[in-house]
Amino acid sequence: MSTQQIPFLTAVRLWPTQRAPRRVSWLELFFDLIFVAAVSQVSHPLGDDYSLHGLIRYSLMFLLIWWAWFGHTMYATRFESDDFVHRILTLIQIFAAAAMAANAKQGLADPDSAGFGAAYAVQRIVLVIQYLRARGEVRTRTLTTIHAVGFGLASTLWIVAALIATPGRFWVWSVALLIDLATPWFAMKYAHVAPPHPEHLPERLGLFTIILLGESVGAVMRGMESQETWPVSAALSAFAGLALIFGLWWWYFDVARGAAERPVRSQHDMRMFNIWSHAHFPMYLSVAVLGVGIEHVISLPSGARVSLQHASILIGAAIVLMSTLIVIGLTSSHSGSQFRLLPQLVVLAVLLPSPLLTPYAASFILIVQILLVCIVQMWLLAKRPKGSFLHVTARLRGVS
Repeated sequence: MSTQQIPFLTAVRLWPTQRAPRRVSWLELFFDLIFVAAVSQVSHPLGDDYSLHGLIRYSLMFLLIWWAWFGHTMYATRFESDDFVHRILTLIQIFAAAAMAANAKQGLADPDSAGFGAAYAVQRIVLVIQYLRARGEVRTRTLTTIHAVGFGLASTLWIVAALIATPGRFWVWSVALLIDLATPWFAMKYAHVAPPHPEHLPERLGLFTIILLGESVGAVMRGMESQETWPVSAALSAFAGLALIFGLWWWYFDVARGAAERPVRSQHDMRMFNIWSHAHFPMYLSVAVLGVGIEHVISLPSGARVSLQHASILIGAAIVLMSTLIVIGLTSSHSGSQFRLLPQLVVLAVLLPSPLLTPYAASFILIVQILLVCIVQMWLLAKRPKGSFLHVTARLRGVS
């Protein structure tokens, strides 16, 4: 970040070109950290209610926090506007994220949920202001107008929902969320005018991934702190949990190349880009749910076992997480994983009956099973067949 004086108001402009190098700014990193802290705060009720009901509630709140973060990130990867007004707008978004976390401890029918929705509306209103500022860029006027109108309509409905009681609030929420999610898709055919930066956005998503994995490490540590006598099952659960998080980091960054540069040069590239970017939501959600589940297993006293419902959520989160990592790998031009899709799915299927073993086996075995499947998956993905297109291309390049 430059130490020069920040102007009060400047014209919003597109970032120069896709080829120009661009790194994440300190303000963006601070912004990401606040949102991950909000995700961590929202996950506390899930720790007390690790059930289907708690999962549905948490998933909705996680979706809104992530969608607010993703909306700002997609704007920032296209448009440059580091002035005083932009920083104040960013501060308002940070405060709104904190307000969302503060109003996320009760049930969806509780009055606090209205505050959660209202805080989310503030997020969208700020994003609307940012897109209205960007309308001065003639080349992207249609793109920015669609975003401003769509998010503006959705934010109005979020505010209306905060003023009415349940169950009417839920119906208005549903319409508002549908408009919110659909807006970027309506604007997609104009996205080629300002494609996302191939280096900047992967770095943002990679940083969010690494911070969220750090939150899962924190969950493992909390589970370790809860133990006084340290039974063997707790020690094995803690080690396997940390090894699993390490394996997920390895898989995402080195095997699937999740944070590698993603240039957009064609419609196919744009489709792969959209699949890759949106696959991060189920991945992030699964990482958070998995971390809370591992914490529960580590905290168990000697001889105790998790319930069938707990085991099902834990295994389900692991399957969704690994599935999205496979999808992320498939969207990468650096990956040869598409040639081992069937074996990957077969290995994933091994986890499906695991919850049924809960009454007969120690709970730490669940984490060990997930860890072993993760290791096998990475081995399959990293081992490219000799007849693959990428292997042949590499050999031809070597000959030439």
